[in-house]
Amino acid sequence: MKKAVWLFGLLGFTVIVRAEPLSPEMMAQVKGSLQKGVSWLQAQQKPNGSWSEEKMPALSALPLWAMAAAGIPTTEPSQKKAVAFLLSCQNPDGGVYVNNPDRKGGGLGNYNTCISVMALFATGRKDLMPAVLKARAYIASSQHYGDDSHDGGFGYDQSARRLYTDLNNTHYALDAMRRTQAAEDFRPAGEKRVDVNWDSALKYVERMQNTEGDTKGGFAYNTTDPKGGAVTNAQGKVTLLAYGSISYAGLLSLIHAQLTPSDPRVRSALDYASKHWTLEENPGQGQQGIYFYYNIISRALSASGVEEVRDTIRWREDVVRKVLALQKADGSWVNENNRWWENDPVLATAYALLALEFASGLTR
Repeated sequence: MKKAVWLFGLLGFTVIVRAEPLSPEMMAQVKGSLQKGVSWLQAQQKPNGSWSEEKMPALSALPLWAMAAAGIPTTEPSQKKAVAFLLSCQNPDGGVYVNNPDRKGGGLGNYNTCISVMALFATGRKDLMPAVLKARAYIASSQHYGDDSHDGGFGYDQSARRLYTDLNNTHYALDAMRRTQAAEDFRPAGEKRVDVNWDSALKYVERMQNTEGDTKGGFAYNTTDPKGGAVTNAQGKVTLLAYGSISYAGLLSLIHAQLTPSDPRVRSALDYASKHWTLEENPGQGQQGIYFYYNIISRALSASGVEEVRDTIRWREDVVRKVLALQKADGSWVNENNRWWENDPVLATAYALLALEFASGLTR
């Protein structure tokens, strides 16, 4: 199959000027799968427009985002109900969350707001821009500043006032701010535009990237939590090992910080992805978070412009085949491993649908 290659290969990856579409046959399978998946989601929606745990707006925002990206007209009534629910969760500070003082992370304001604002923006409704702008201001105000390892990063909840950040929350914040940046054009004249400090955010992300060892180029969750394990070198330096899904979150963060594919940090991240490429597990985590893994692979590689892994594996086709094969007869997906809530079929289904949408090029 002929293709135009953009100047150079990147450590086993090929970057292409325009992403080749999937074959007509595979696109037909994707669209059929999306129809089944969104129909299943519609059937699970509660009368108030929410899904699953109502104290977690993100669990309703992800289905909304998947429906909006699918472009299926019959989902519009469900989208309107979901939008109304999310707006009912928006607080005076702009955050889309439900206070939960019994939880260590509080209302998980940053996590919930980031996913909710991306979903609201994905609907394309201009009347939602005031809510989007308020949410952007909340996210920007959640960035941590200080002379410590957390500088530039984001945690779960700014109101908790605990010294905590991680790359997952940070990648969601950067994704949300970059994805919704066009909303600033709707900000009233004379009102200062809102954004995060991208230089500080990039430095935070860099601190998570492994610079040596088997997981070189990949990313750790944060500076203290060894979710992927840890090793100590001969000099006594402890390195928190990278793992699959968070490494793609790191790659997406680098791209959103507007680093090019030729940047050494991006090249190193792509080298990690090439070396550890698999769809059978979330590298370093097994089946834990497998649907988020498919989701973040699709978002990150789509944003990076990478089309082939190791010059032989077309990642879009690989991801689509894998996700399609896991869909249940009723149109849903579910992970038997409940780490990170993925045995909730609503969450797993939304992740899977978005993975298909990004991998197939239906959304970017």
